[in-house]
Amino acid sequence: MSDRWYSQAVVYCLDIDSFADSDGDGCGDIRGLIGRLDYLARLGVTCLWLNPIHPSPGKDDGYDVSDFYNVDPRFGTLGDFAELLHQAANRGIKVIIDLVVNHTSDQHPWFQSARSSPDSPYRDWYVWSETAPSDRNQGMVFPGEQDETWTYDRTAKLWYYHRFYKFQPDLNIKNPEVRAEIKKICAFWLQLGVSGFRMDAVPFIIERTEPGDPTAPMDFGFLSELRQHVQWRRGDAVLLAEANVEPEMLPGYFGDDGGSGNRIHMLFDFMLNAKLVLALARQDTEPIIDALRDTPKLPDGGQWATFLRNHDEIDLSRLTAEQRKDVFEKFGPEERMQLYGRGIRRRLAPMLGNDRKRLELAYSLQFSLRGTPVLRYGEEIGMGDDLSLDGRNAIRTPMQWSQLPNGGFSSADPKDLVRPVISGGEFGFEQVNATRQRHDSSSLLSWFERMIRTLKESPEIGSGSCTHVDVPAPRGILVHRADAATGAMLFVHNLSAKAGEVDLSSLAEDAEFPNDVLADQDYPDPDKLDSIKVGGYGYRWIRMRRTA
Repeated sequence: MSDRWYSQAVVYCLDIDSFADSDGDGCGDIRGLIGRLDYLARLGVTCLWLNPIHPSPGKDDGYDVSDFYNVDPRFGTLGDFAELLHQAANRGIKVIIDLVVNHTSDQHPWFQSARSSPDSPYRDWYVWSETAPSDRNQGMVFPGEQDETWTYDRTAKLWYYHRFYKFQPDLNIKNPEVRAEIKKICAFWLQLGVSGFRMDAVPFIIERTEPGDPTAPMDFGFLSELRQHVQWRRGDAVLLAEANVEPEMLPGYFGDDGGSGNRIHMLFDFMLNAKLVLALARQDTEPIIDALRDTPKLPDGGQWATFLRNHDEIDLSRLTAEQRKDVFEKFGPEERMQLYGRGIRRRLAPMLGNDRKRLELAYSLQFSLRGTPVLRYGEEIGMGDDLSLDGRNAIRTPMQWSQLPNGGFSSADPKDLVRPVISGGEFGFEQVNATRQRHDSSSLLSWFERMIRTLKESPEIGSGSCTHVDVPAPRGILVHRADAATGAMLFVHNLSAKAGEVDLSSLAEDAEFPNDVLADQDYPDPDKLDSIKVGGYGYRWIRMRRTA
């Protein structure tokens, strides 16, 4: 792969504890993951993104870190992790890990020392206030689960700041020692062999918090510092950031005002994600067209990461109230399906009524739009959710490998599992599992393998331009194209249940030998592009020309 390997990657996201258990204790582990690398390689995965792997009290699914330089003993050892990196590399798979440095656990030795004495060397590693700040009831990340962002510590006799839960005190990014430590953490894992980091909550990492000021200034300079440090340590390392902010702020995360791409390499495209979900709910292409039109211009090397389902809720906060209402009505009509008043805590298959055609359409859209696709574990087999579990855990159930007990995830007693496996009904492991789909050439898993192989033969998608083709078309039909030095691709997607047709003969002069490379069914040859038919919830990937 090139230095910008991430532009052609297929990223697969998983929680180690929910993926594969090798020793029968009910919790997934690194050895179990190693045993499933061949499955991931066959699927077409080129980059593995691991959710938090560090030791933690486990109050926030590992995001409350108590040691940044080790692996949670439930998962294995640093030796096991080094072996994972080796075995993944043997299969052409890079590994990135979550970098959670906005905060620590309140059980972290740094915080325990900081609260114990004003003379502690770690006292200024956190954000304190002598009096109750006036903004203590503002800016909660988890409304309904948090009451405040400042909490009084009786030992320190001070208030400490926490953007998230009160057991996750924020680190003080203004402190040069904290900045140096974050760089040291990155250097440690890069030296071990990771290919980069998914940075959690980046807007909160760089906010220079002051008591009583809910609109703290952002220190983008730290992102430049971190990018330079990471790339000096490993030239092809990547920073993939979570920054769900206003569109006009996004360019600042990629680079400075001079146009240099000297900060984050990749950003999750939250706006496109919300507009994709809205388009699927309304069966209307306009939200996607709007998203493509409003996409900020990226500096050289900048890349979007696209997703339909990630490890959290589907965040609809960037939609209007009316748009959010339409999505809730279609995909999350019950209160138990919603979270924080802004999102949906369901997997895509149950959201789309387990309709195979609509699932293919949705993922065909995601994987054909500009950027690098990110796929959540289990989506490739159409796993369901467990709404009886709290919060985000509804979509964090164990991977369903086979019809064996516990879905082949673990040999433990069911009561000892980290979370219950979905059993019974249309999404139970008895019906939905990787082994069953492996033996079925018409399964969703087999389709994903074909689609990803086609993606790899279409480098224009990851590294080329992405343009809406503005031609007369029925409301539900979206036409877009991708162009790069390697050639040109054309994509037609039908978001409605009704078959349609579109005349694309205006593009004929740009096509040498148009032909379908991926479609939901057999169609007549594109020929002169004057009569492109597409079935209900159908799609067509058409190769127009190849120059390299």
